[in-house]
Amino acid sequence: MIQAWIFLILAIALEVGGTTAMKFSDGFSKLLPSVLIFVCYTLSFVSLTFALKKFEMGIAYAIWAGLGTVLITVIGIMYFEESSNLLKFFSILLIMIGVIGLHLSSNNP
Repeated sequence: MIQAWIFLILAIALEVGGTTAMKFSDGFSKLLPSVLIFVCYTLSFVSLTFALKKFEMGIAYAIWAGLGTVLITVIGIMYFEESSNLLKFFSILLIMIGVIGLHLSSNNP
């Protein structure tokens, strides 16, 4: 099961890297970040596929999408000076609660 968690964490990190590369690509006008989008997302889906060997599909996807969303929001606020307010932080908290709740409801340890 540890290996599945490693694949899931890797999938999340690669998805976050791919999404961050989207911002740096400036609408596909910069070559390296544009290429990184496809490399990161491809490797993210490969890692997520391996994680699905041990995780329930809905749980793995919720963790992947939810944590990816939270991390991208934090990166946007910290590094790209995107807006932050109480509602945004409360919404992040709700996403985290939902992901934790789904995980706790699964049969996975």
